[in-house]
Parts: sequence; C-alpha cells; structure tokens
Amino acid sequence: MTIVLLVDDEKLIQRSLEKTLLRAGFDVLTASDCKDGSEVFAQNAAAVDIAVLDLNMPGFDGAPKPDAGFDLLAELKKEKPALPVVILTAYDEVNKAREAVARGANAFFVKGREQGLVELIRKILGS
Repeated sequence: MTIVLLVDDEKLIQRSLEKTLLRAGFDVLTASDCKDGSEVFAQNAAAVDIAVLDLNMPGFDGAPKPDAGFDLLAELKKEKPALPVVILTAYDEVNKAREAVARGANAFFVKGREQGLVELIRKILGS
C-alpha cells in the first residue's frame, strides 16, 4: 500500500485531497503545518512513499509563513533523501515551481485538479 504524507493548513482542501487519494487506493497521513508534518513523518518515515506539501502554511513556529513548504521539504529530505515530494500551491507561480524543483521537489502542483494529482503521484512512483 502506498502511503502519502499530505500537509496542508486549509482544512477543506486537505479533506478534499485526502478523499481523492483514498479513493485512488492510497493510504493518507495528514498534518496541517510544518511542525505537525515533521512529527507525523518522524513517526512514519520508513513507511511514507511520497509527501505532498502545501507551499504557504504555518511554519515550524506555528506562524503563517510564505514558502513554509520549502522548509518542510528540506527537513524531510534530510531524514529521507530519496523521498519524492510534490509541492502544492493555490497559484500557478512558474518561478516557485522552478524553485521547488531546484530545492529537491519532484514536482509542483496547482490545487484544484485533484484527479491530476493522483496521476502525478502515480507517474512519480512509477505505479
């Protein structure tokens, strides 16, 4: 079973993505900010196959932070360098997409096309 770590501070989006991923046959671990995401990952690092991280969410101190997803990306990659990561954003920002990949993300995904996310995850994992 493929396990996805999904970190997004917007509850409705998190729930919608979680349902889409569950329906597609993935197991999903959720968190709502960098600190929780890091803790959930630490407890399940060996089992997590891919991480899907919101770009803009509360950082490790709990305060809202632009690009906080990059901080969590760096932390997860320290623990598990080969972990595939997808960065989520509400906006189609080409420069952020390039930066996400430069920082080690496998891909960048604009929220709102959930089925596309399932296809992207399958492509990254080769399943």
